[in-house]
Amino acid sequence: MSGFEADHVHAVPVHSVHQAPDQPSEIERSLYDFLMQFRTGGVFVYRDQLRANLLLKQYFLEVDLRHLTLYNEELAHAVQNKPGETLALFENAAVKAARNILYPLAQSDEARADAAREIATMQVAIKSNLNLLQFRDLNADTLTKLVRIPGIVISASVLHARATKLHLQCRGCGNTQTVYPPSGMGGLGGGGDRGLPRTCEAPAPDGQQKDCPLDPFMIVHAKSAFADHQILKLQEAPDMVPVGELPRHMMLSADRYLTGRVVPGSRVIATGVYSTFQSAKNKSKGSAGAATRNPYLRLINIELQSANGVTGSPFGTAFSPEEEEEFMHMARSEGFYERFAASVAPSIFGSVDIKKAITCLLFGGSKKILPDGLRLRGDINVLLLGDPGTAKSQLLKFVEKVAPIAVYTSGKGSSAAGLTAAVQRDAISREFYLEGGAMVLADTGVVCIDEFDKMRDEDRVAIHEAMEQQTISIAKAGITTMLNTRTSVLAAANPIWGRYDDGKSAGENIDFQTTILSRFDMIFIVKDEHNEQRDRTIAKHVMSIHMNRANDTQEATGEIDVAKMKRYIAYCKAKCAPRISAEAADLLGSHFVGLRKQVHQMERDNDERSAIPITIRQLEAITRISEALAKITLSPTVQAHHVEEAMRLFKFSTMDAATAGSVDGISRTELNDEMTKIEKELKRRLPVGWSTSYQSLIREFVTQQGYSSHALDRTLFVLEKREIVRFSGQKKVVHRVGV
Repeated sequence: MSGFEADHVHAVPVHSVHQAPDQPSEIERSLYDFLMQFRTGGVFVYRDQLRANLLLKQYFLEVDLRHLTLYNEELAHAVQNKPGETLALFENAAVKAARNILYPLAQSDEARADAAREIATMQVAIKSNLNLLQFRDLNADTLTKLVRIPGIVISASVLHARATKLHLQCRGCGNTQTVYPPSGMGGLGGGGDRGLPRTCEAPAPDGQQKDCPLDPFMIVHAKSAFADHQILKLQEAPDMVPVGELPRHMMLSADRYLTGRVVPGSRVIATGVYSTFQSAKNKSKGSAGAATRNPYLRLINIELQSANGVTGSPFGTAFSPEEEEEFMHMARSEGFYERFAASVAPSIFGSVDIKKAITCLLFGGSKKILPDGLRLRGDINVLLLGDPGTAKSQLLKFVEKVAPIAVYTSGKGSSAAGLTAAVQRDAISREFYLEGGAMVLADTGVVCIDEFDKMRDEDRVAIHEAMEQQTISIAKAGITTMLNTRTSVLAAANPIWGRYDDGKSAGENIDFQTTILSRFDMIFIVKDEHNEQRDRTIAKHVMSIHMNRANDTQEATGEIDVAKMKRYIAYCKAKCAPRISAEAADLLGSHFVGLRKQVHQMERDNDERSAIPITIRQLEAITRISEALAKITLSPTVQAHHVEEAMRLFKFSTMDAATAGSVDGISRTELNDEMTKIEKELKRRLPVGWSTSYQSLIREFVTQQGYSSHALDRTLFVLEKREIVRFSGQKKVVHRVGV
């Protein structure tokens, strides 16, 4: 990475300390003593860790800052406040300790030289429990200090080899010289000759004229030393971004054993030295931007946050025994599933079954990898389709708050690249790299997509693969790769006409293709029904919330609070993956056959294919819902009662939607005959290019000729789909545009 300015950070050769070379500084001596002597319960922690790593040829050591604080508080403060200088000394101390451990009897110069050749450098990673800082808290005061920041890795560069020692040879006189380039965000970029000495200072042989040209040195790569170097781009988590602001980014510089640890989409906590570099852009502008520096983080440790939202290094769990005991007690309590579902968006009245479905979506089923390598997803996708004002968006917002990892996006403002992945070009190295979109960032979490029907068709097609195969395949700009999108999708949409029309079949109300509908495990049609008693109850509920009486009535607060729900979901996802019992499997099979029979019968009666298909995917959907129901109560196997509840939910949602809108009191054959006659008459009455008002058509066909208004509406709907007629002026005027 050329163009990055050197900075004094933790791998600098320490020649600046004013000591004789054979007298190590006091700090280095103290750090050496700490590594050799610190023990807990009779175990020499770092001595043993060093030995184990050295035997594996890993010149790497992870030090816990709490141990250093216990041993010597001043040293720990030095690491936090002056990490650039202290860490260099720490690495020197680690090298000495490593040589002592591997070669305890090395007395002769030759033995010492062997030890020095074997263990040239050690990398020290600091594991600290400092308070997490947000991107917006980093300022000039935190420069050169040790900081910890959480975020999502959105891109990772390829590994570069950065020179740590350069062996130079003069072209003119053949003299050699060794240079140690300063480390930082690049040192010498890619082995070029920037930063090398301009002239050869070697003395001329006696009695000879020395004539070396300017810039005489060439690099002898075979005798030089290089270290891995990688640039990461960290973005703050979506839930940390204030409303109306863009998410901030931070460059991370990782080297040696910290490279290649993370991929785009990983949630990490980065510990490092907050430093600055001068970018190539500023250099090229001359003195105007000379004092302007860009901040970056020199990585000292990187901790991965695993799927359950728990931090580890690299993986781990952090549920306390008291928490686990409380969760087990909750899972065993009476009616816990109903209580948990009631705590989902408690300020929204009713919609009990939708809340139960969302509960299943939050927990998810069990992911399976088959012997032949096929993966079966465990995540549940739910579509809420219905009238405006039925609190669909509020449910989505609640899920965003309660899911351990969640991303909220709206249909109109989401492009295919924004949902999947975009190919960007690095301004300095001119390399292409991938930046993950919403579904990649929400890996192992939930994506809430509002206004799903307002998305462009080509954007909606982009998430087909992400929903079923749970990967995104990219093939553009010479990049061919796959990204993981192991997410559940919760989508909300309105029907075609804005409101759900009971007079029409489901297919006419829903503007989605069968391909996307079959990928949803549950499809709820949410209708705003007019019922005086229900309206009174809802009005009373809403007014009590608006009057701030929620604390008295307990109507707007769930029994389980959001923070506990979030932890419990993370715990269940981490600890439980239910399997299906033989009894449940038989029950699932027989139920599915019954459903297929019912749909086939309905299609035969109505003489048209159902808009919402019941395929083998739906059998897998019911299986996933059963597993999620078992997971809620931490049950290791799926029992018959789980399957029955899953079937009830599925019938209430997708099956109701599939059978909705079958016309009562008129047979489908009569309707089809009527539609054929209306179509013939309409084409005769309205030549191509002419237009008429919808009202005059109703007057002519319904009032005068006695056709049913339903048949006329259906005919116009079919003709519009076939692009024979077109509506304008809010469907008041009908234009004939095709043959």
